[in-house]
Amino acid sequence: MQHLFTLSASALAQLVRRRERSALDLVEAHIAALERLNPALNAVVAFRFEPAREEARRLDADLAAGRADESKPFLGVPCTIKEAFALTGMPNTGGLLARRGQLATEDAPAVARLRAAGAIPLGVTNLSELCMWMESDNRVYGRTNNPYDRGRTAGGSSGGEGSIVGSGVSPFGLGADVGGSIRMPAFFNGVFGHKPSPGLVPNTGQFPVASTARGLTMLATGPLCRRAEDLEPLLRVLHTPLAGEAESGGVLGSVADVAIDSLRVLDVPTDGRWRVQPELADAQRRAASHLEARGTRVERRYFPAFRHALLIWAAAMEEASPERFAELMGQGVAVPPGRELLRWATGRSNHTLPAIGLALIEDLLDVLPGDIGRYRDLGDQLREEILDALGAHGVLLYPPYPSVAPRHGEPLRPPLKFTYTALWNALGLPVTQVPLGLDSRGLPLGVQVVTAPGHDHLAIAVALELERAFGGWCPPSVRP
Repeated sequence: MQHLFTLSASALAQLVRRRERSALDLVEAHIAALERLNPALNAVVAFRFEPAREEARRLDADLAAGRADESKPFLGVPCTIKEAFALTGMPNTGGLLARRGQLATEDAPAVARLRAAGAIPLGVTNLSELCMWMESDNRVYGRTNNPYDRGRTAGGSSGGEGSIVGSGVSPFGLGADVGGSIRMPAFFNGVFGHKPSPGLVPNTGQFPVASTARGLTMLATGPLCRRAEDLEPLLRVLHTPLAGEAESGGVLGSVADVAIDSLRVLDVPTDGRWRVQPELADAQRRAASHLEARGTRVERRYFPAFRHALLIWAAAMEEASPERFAELMGQGVAVPPGRELLRWATGRSNHTLPAIGLALIEDLLDVLPGDIGRYRDLGDQLREEILDALGAHGVLLYPPYPSVAPRHGEPLRPPLKFTYTALWNALGLPVTQVPLGLDSRGLPLGVQVVTAPGHDHLAIAVALELERAFGGWCPPSVRP
């Protein structure tokens, strides 16, 4: 059964269609792998093994009787779901201790679409408190570890997804991204992730969720997966409404229509503020060189405004969220961050240090209203500059973080480097995170592939090409 944990979800569904494996075979194999590896990772935090087995048995019976719709793209394939998304009967706390015991009574639209496409969720995965930090750690479930080095972060806020997909146990999962929450976990755990164009996939049915127009532009729901061939079919499933659902926004192009040699590639090596580790920078150079050898037009570019990514993102978040973060922490009643910091220092807080820190930063932004407007305008100008540079057939290569997965706690020193991913949420551009092999310590390398809204298929086509060239996901030493 070992080879099952290297296949794409699409290939696993083919095994079920061809009757080479039953859906129950797949579910049992993945449950066994979860039970063996998850205790060291703490990636999946609540399980639905018996419902998953029953769903697999029903599917197998329908297949035997000729009643099953065998065209479903993920027929009988196990998967995992970020705990922030509503999955019927499963916890839905968003990592907030005050919501412990909160269970979902229905599926979020994105979850329902995956299940309608044949996927069988095995459980929900860990996240950061209120989905707002790059370490998946909270007072409800504890901390998630990286499968390549358990002393390192799995990223956040979809870190449980990144960890369990990167470990080889889950072929794909569902995440959400407001500042890098799909792409950083995908990078740190060596897998693919895609932040879609605004509106392409519904964000409803998760906690917390954006409610303003700007918030819906910044927040994105999308897949993490170990094989690039699953990106387009997963995105197509997530984009396609079920009966009775509202139409999703935007148009999803076809990867089959993309000629790699027709693309323009902007190679942007740094934000000009945070130095990128040499091995990571070299991986991006090799990716750009490969694309150039395939006939693309590669241009090395620098954008001076990238140095201000933190304030551009903060200004966009200020506009995006009508509710203060401190109020989310207190479920409608603002938590005084100064007092909570003192409680944390004495071990009495129900909140994590990153959440308290964000509430403190929020207070600081209140005294800088003029600067917020200035950086909002700068972000608008930068967006237009990048769209003009990309044109109709362009992609942009950019580091996902200044280093490979840092050790637990290191992202707080200083807590600002996440802007390598957060910038693209502020600008509302789709991005595919692509693995590029391992560094000399066996830790995943990778690159972001950015493109214009509505051109998700261009970034995915580049991901497929780079997977062919560099191998894509490299399983960690501890295998299912």
